[in-house]
Amino acid sequence: MTSNAGGTSVIRAVAFDFEKKVERAVELGEIPELMAQGLFVWGDFDIGDAEEARALLAELSLFNSEIVEDALTREPATQSARYDGYLHFVVSGCRLIGRHFDLERVDCVIGERFLFTLHKGQVVFLEALKKDYSQDFVAFARSPSFLIYEIWDHLTDNYLAVQKRFEERVEQLQNELMRDVDDKVFASVSELGADLLHFRKVVLPARAVLTDLSTRRSLYISEATQPFLANMVGTLERVLQDLLVDRDVLSNSLNLYMSLVQHRTNEVMKKLTVVSVIFLPLTFLCGVYGMNFEHLPELKWQYGYAGFWAAVAAIVAVIAVISRRAKLL
Repeated sequence: MTSNAGGTSVIRAVAFDFEKKVERAVELGEIPELMAQGLFVWGDFDIGDAEEARALLAELSLFNSEIVEDALTREPATQSARYDGYLHFVVSGCRLIGRHFDLERVDCVIGERFLFTLHKGQVVFLEALKKDYSQDFVAFARSPSFLIYEIWDHLTDNYLAVQKRFEERVEQLQNELMRDVDDKVFASVSELGADLLHFRKVVLPARAVLTDLSTRRSLYISEATQPFLANMVGTLERVLQDLLVDRDVLSNSLNLYMSLVQHRTNEVMKKLTVVSVIFLPLTFLCGVYGMNFEHLPELKWQYGYAGFWAAVAAIVAVIAVISRRAKLL
């Protein structure tokens, strides 16, 4: 069921009968009655219009209004809290936009007979969940906990997709650093390093919340579901390790590039040093025979000019041989 009023959309309200394996779309006003009949209801709310969202959720009166205020006003940050009668946790999905990503906050409130997901606008991983959950519901679901599994499963896939994109960018920059590059590459390396660190700060609290859900007993998450959540903790661990590897590869590639630049600079300086060594004695000779003293022994020597160039050739030859043996040339 989709309702659009005042900018707030109940994108989906679905009632589940786990014994009969039946689901059906329902209206917002039917939710309390269906819950009283023992059915489980999932309501997915787009809270783009704050006043409309407050009014709709206050009418249902199933959880604390502070949760609604947090969903409306706070920045994306993965966290969890337990209340009498329900469990509240926040997850942060990622939407890839070009070379960067934006965070998408989703507040999840699960009680004995309901699950509400609150967010602003379309969320990438939730859209994927809505396409896939029905098949899993029919084939595997035995309790409402399967929706928690579906949320974290699609969120983990979202993180894996973002990490893969970062890995591709690291490889691309690594290849660029092996060629002649301009100063823009340093800005790209710095930008990518900051993105990797930011993304790691998103995945770290997600792992902590998922670990809590998979290990701590709760009335709203079945013990049969917890081992599957624990498996996803391992996947998030791998994402975190891959992010560290990507940062190390990026750092090592930059260090290698700087070493190559330094090596090329040293090679140029070696050649300039050889040239300086060659011209130093020649400059000395020119300085001696350029003096303005009247009595210079070789001044009126018939072969003085030829002798000068012979001395120059000998000096250059000797220095060239020494430099080659010293591997300066």
